[in-house]
Amino acid sequence: MKILTSKQIRQADAYTIKHEPIASVDLMERAASRCVDWIVEHISKDKDIIILSGVGNNGGDGLAIARILFEKDYNVIVYEVCFSKKHSADFLINKERLKQLNIPYNYIENTKQIPQFSNDALVIDAIFGTGLSRAVNRFLARLFYLINQTACTVVSIDMPSGLFAENNTQNNLENIIYADYTLTFESPKLAYFLPETHHFFGELHLLDIELSEKFMQEVKTCLHVSTESQIREIYKNRPRFVHKGEMGRALLIAGSYGKMGACTLSAKACKKSGVGLLTIHAPSCGYYILQTAIPEAMVLVDQHAQYFSEGLETSPYSVVAVGPGIGIKKQTKKALSFLINQCKKPMILDADALNILAHSPELWKQIPDNSIITPHRGEWERISGVSASDSYAQLLSAKQFAKEHNLTIVLKDAITAIISTKGNIYFNLTGNSGMATGGSGDVLTGIITALVAQGYDCLEACRLGTFIHGKAADIAIENEESSESLIAGDIIKFLGRAFKFLKENTL
Repeated sequence: MKILTSKQIRQADAYTIKHEPIASVDLMERAASRCVDWIVEHISKDKDIIILSGVGNNGGDGLAIARILFEKDYNVIVYEVCFSKKHSADFLINKERLKQLNIPYNYIENTKQIPQFSNDALVIDAIFGTGLSRAVNRFLARLFYLINQTACTVVSIDMPSGLFAENNTQNNLENIIYADYTLTFESPKLAYFLPETHHFFGELHLLDIELSEKFMQEVKTCLHVSTESQIREIYKNRPRFVHKGEMGRALLIAGSYGKMGACTLSAKACKKSGVGLLTIHAPSCGYYILQTAIPEAMVLVDQHAQYFSEGLETSPYSVVAVGPGIGIKKQTKKALSFLINQCKKPMILDADALNILAHSPELWKQIPDNSIITPHRGEWERISGVSASDSYAQLLSAKQFAKEHNLTIVLKDAITAIISTKGNIYFNLTGNSGMATGGSGDVLTGIITALVAQGYDCLEACRLGTFIHGKAADIAIENEESSESLIAGDIIKFLGRAFKFLKENTL
């Protein structure tokens, strides 16, 4: 699914109006009708409905919603929020239509005219939508604050008012309406996928308003959501006649004294994700742990008892993963440098390998093409220098980095972003808050390693791997675990169910 900018959505509107053809006010009516359909399905007629309407096209949506709800016997009160003397043409048409009905119509021109909102009411926020381009003034900030202080149910139309659709770096995030539900049109907005602004949307519902199919297919964007149907297209059923050698040979370099758990989790996830043969290289202190915990894997021990320290021959393997729990000792840094310089196969670099690379920028150019790195936002800050508190800037920097170094980047977060070597970004929507626990990232490394070993290209492996990773955690929550009790091992436990979910939905 494509994520379009607010500018592209306006272009889609204009293209639809011209080529369907349809009058712009009739397209607005279509959008309002879709919103009303949702409201009728979810909101009782016993609730008072307060429509807060701006004076632009989002306000026009609000007035059309008010009229249609009134005709369906809902108790509707309209407040025109007068932040400007300029009114859009379609807003004025819908305002004229309201005059023919006995709907209470009020004006809010200053803070003294802001009404008291009943906690039992439904507030429909149709003030700005995607039309906002600068931070709101004190009058609107006060209005938004008072709305947020109530216990009203808030439904925002297209966007929570006060929020920009894409980059909110220069916005004042204290002056934004907190929606319980957001009814957005045709395409989700980028702000929904970023941690600083996600929570303003509440529960997001995507409404199809039949914008031009031709435009939507042809419009170019680097932003996408990985849908279940797309992941099913990526997933490959395993052939009946196949042997372990054809399912890939993976080398996993992981673990150090006190951190063998990271190695164990990554290795188990790799085996549970279908790799044919897995060899683990670990310090000798982990030998008995690994042979006991993962008898399905082969174990090579490092010459050092406590950490990774020696050069390795990687030519027998289809993929090499390195990083979980290896530490950042001086000898480990040297060993990683040697590994990167001689490896000709795709690599997956995670955790401590990324911490080492953050302080050894000359090594980035030596990483084999089509390799994968899997940083969380803190690790990406160390690599890029871009603050983890500015996720929009991090996304832009990761996009540029992926293209420059021919890497696929898995930028881990509650909504993980996968950035391709061409700069395309794919957001993954599976997963839950229970995954905020030590070891989850090690499990993901193991999953992705197994998929690359089996022949998926790097982008496919990352999109499928993050989906499976999150889906396994979701299944765990649906069955035995809570968000508090979930641990990384539970994700591994439910990997089989996650793969079966794709099998059951793949023809």
